[in-house]
Amino acid sequence: GIGVGGGAMSGRVVFSGAEIDRWRREEPNTSLILMRSDTVPDDIQEIHAADGLLTARGGLTSHAAVVAHRMGKTCVVGCRNLVCNEKEKFGLFEQTVVESGDYISIDGREGSVYEGLMKIKEG
Repeated sequence: GIGVGGGAMSGRVVFSGAEIDRWRREEPNTSLILMRSDTVPDDIQEIHAADGLLTARGGLTSHAAVVAHRMGKTCVVGCRNLVCNEKEKFGLFEQTVVESGDYISIDGREGSVYEGLMKIKEG
């Protein structure tokens, strides 16, 4: 993908505002990464509520990139290996399925996406 800022982070994958609300109640200290095929202006509440953003489409001037950058969110856009099924709440990276609530790690500088929870060096 294309890193558009915010450093690196790990968190649970979410696809909707309802999921964000649920995880905020159940695990208030857990970071949440909103996964989308792409974003539109109506997604602003979910983008604001999540800690990071990952999209399958988009570039440096895409809606997701501009909004995430302005909000100071960690963001990777244009992840061409990602097929995002928001309705069924899963993402597919070639042979790897990531479902709602699974942990992923994203690097908003490199544009990299990793399966699982990774230890992020503060700095």
